[in-house]
Amino acid sequence: MAAGALLVAAALLGGCQDKSTAPKKKVQYTGPTLETTNVLTLFSDSARLQVRLTAKLEQLFENGDQVYPKGMNMNFYAKDGTLVNTLRGDYGKYVRAENRYTVRGHVRVNNKEKQQSLETEELFYDQPRQRIYNDTTTAVRIETPTEVLTGFGMEANEDFSRYKIRKPTGVFSVNAAPTN
Repeated sequence: MAAGALLVAAALLGGCQDKSTAPKKKVQYTGPTLETTNVLTLFSDSARLQVRLTAKLEQLFENGDQVYPKGMNMNFYAKDGTLVNTLRGDYGKYVRAENRYTVRGHVRVNNKEKQQSLETEELFYDQPRQRIYNDTTTAVRIETPTEVLTGFGMEANEDFSRYKIRKPTGVFSVNAAPTN
C-alpha cells in the first residue's frame, strides 16, 4: 500500500509543470530613452537667438517626442535681441512628427512691450509657422492696458503682438465711428 501511495504521489508531481521555464511574453518599453534635468535649449536662425526654452525636466522618447512633465518656459526674442514675449505652462510636450509644442495647465503668455497677457489651460506653439493658438473649446482670457477680452479659441503670432479670439464672449465696448 505504501508503494501504491508513493506511485500515486509521483504521478501527481510528475504532471505539474514548472511555470518558470515557460516562455515569457516580450515586453515593449515605451518610456523615455533619456531624461535631462535643468534643461536650457536655444533656437536661433542665422546666429540670432529667437526662442529660449527652459524646463526642470525633459524626457526624450524613441520617436523624437519630448515631454516636460514639470512645466516649461519659453522666451521669444526680437531681431535686436530684446525679450518680447514669454510663454509658460505646468506641462509641455513636443511632438516631432507635427513639429508642434503643446503647453497645458495654467498657461500664461505675456508680451512685455505691449503689456498684454493671456491665460488659458491649453495652448499650441507651431514653430515653423511662428504662431500660437488653441481650439474653440478652450477658454481664453486676454488682458491689455485698456480692456479684458474673453472667449473660446485664439490664434496669434509668436510674439503675441497680433491676435484674434475665434468665439468672443462677454461685454465689449465699441467706439462709435466719427460722423462728419
